[in-house]
Amino acid sequence: MNSNFLKILLLLLFTNVYSNIQLIKKENNDSNTTLLVIGGIHGDEPGGYFAASVLATHYKITSKNLWIVPNLNQKSIQKNRRGIHGDMNRKFASIKKNDKDTQIIKEIKSIILEKKVSLVLNLHDGHGFYRKQNKGAIFNPNAWGQTCVIDQCNLNQNQPFGNLNDIALNVKERMNKKLLKKHHSFNVRNTNTKFDDETMQLSLTYFAVTNNKPAFAIESSKNLSSLSEKVFYQLLAIEEFMNIMDISYTKDFTLNEKNISKIIKNYGDLSINDNFSLDLTNIKKNLSYIPIKSKNNVFRFSNPLGSVIKTGKYFTVLIGNKKIATLKAQYFQIGKNCTNKFDIIIDGNKDSLNSSSDIIVNDDFTITKKNGYRVNIIGYSSKKYKNESNIKIKLKNLNKRFSIDRDSKVYRVEFYKNNEFCFMSKIHFK
Repeated sequence: MNSNFLKILLLLLFTNVYSNIQLIKKENNDSNTTLLVIGGIHGDEPGGYFAASVLATHYKITSKNLWIVPNLNQKSIQKNRRGIHGDMNRKFASIKKNDKDTQIIKEIKSIILEKKVSLVLNLHDGHGFYRKQNKGAIFNPNAWGQTCVIDQCNLNQNQPFGNLNDIALNVKERMNKKLLKKHHSFNVRNTNTKFDDETMQLSLTYFAVTNNKPAFAIESSKNLSSLSEKVFYQLLAIEEFMNIMDISYTKDFTLNEKNISKIIKNYGDLSINDNFSLDLTNIKKNLSYIPIKSKNNVFRFSNPLGSVIKTGKYFTVLIGNKKIATLKAQYFQIGKNCTNKFDIIIDGNKDSLNSSSDIIVNDDFTITKKNGYRVNIIGYSSKKYKNESNIKIKLKNLNKRFSIDRDSKVYRVEFYKNNEFCFMSKIHFK
C-alpha cells in the first residue's frame, strides 16, 4: 500500500460519516468560519462532484475550515442520472416520509444548519452559457451554465457573508480574469426566489438562505468541451470564495486544465477488507478469482467518489459515474492470526516484507516457504506444485491474461492459512 494512499485513506477515515452522507472535514483551531461545499446533488453533473473530490484530496486548509460533501446523491451518480428517485434539489421545502431520499435530505439539512457553517456552495453543471440578452440557443437568459446563482441579494444585515449579490459579483469579476476561453465568461444569476421562482423555493440553497445561511450555486456549463474544463471552473470559483472568506489553503498542483485532466484520471486505490489493495488507474476492466468474503466486505477508496455495486458474484467498481473495473469474486473465509510478514528473495537479495506489500522486481522473485502457509501466484501454472513458495518466478513464467494491469506487469501473490485467505501482495515487474 503506497504512502499517498495511506495519507488519503487516513483523511477519509477521520471524517464524519453520517449514515447516508460522507462529510469530509478539514479544520483548524483558529476560527469557526467554515465553508461547506456540496457536490453531486444531481447525478448527471460530474463537474461538481469531481471538483469536490479534487478539493478533498489535493487541498490542505491552513486556516479556518472547509467541509466537503463530495457525492450527496451517490446512487444517482452511479447511474449518471439527475435523480433516480426524482430531483433531490426539489425536496427541501417538504418531502414525503416514504421518499427514498428522505434520510439524505434530513442529514444534509442538519449539516447546513450546523452552527459552524458560515457559507454553503452547491455545485452543479448547467445547460448553455447564461446571458442576460438572447444570443442564440446556447447563449441566452434561460441558460444556467457559467453562473454564480443567488436566491436574493442580501440576508440579515448582521449576518457575515450575507451580502450575496456583492460576493457573487466579486467572484464573477475575479473568475473572468482567468478564463480558458473568452466565451466561458461567468455571470451572476439572481433567481429572486421568494417572489419569482416557485420551483427554486424547493431547493437546497433556498432552504439555507431562509435559515439565514449564505448560500450560492456554482454552475459550470454542460456545453464546455471536457470534464476537466468543468472541474477547472468549479475549483476556480471555490478558491475565490475561500479567498473572500480568508480561508488559507495550499494545493499540490497548479490549477490549469492540463493538471486537472491528469488528476481526475487518477482513480486512486481500493482496499478490500484491509488485506489487499488495487491500483484503479491502470487496472484491467475485468478481474477474476478475487478472494473476498461472501458478505460484509469492507471497501475503502482513496478517492471519495469510489463506490461498489454488487450483482451476484460480480462487484462493479466505480469512481463517480465512471465504471472502472468488474471484479468476479471467489469466496473465502478470512484467516485469523495470520502472519504480518513474509520472507522473499528479490533479484537474488533476501528481504522481509509486510503483508499486502507492493514488490518491485527487475528479473525474478521467490517467496520463501513458511510452515502452515500456502502461496498462490496468480498467472503461474504448475501441476507439480500446490504451494508456489520456494519457486523462482520470472515475468516470462506468468500468463499475461492474469495480470492486474493493462500493461501486463503487475501480478497477484496470495497467502493462505488452512485454506483461509490471509492477504495479497502485488509483484510489479519493471
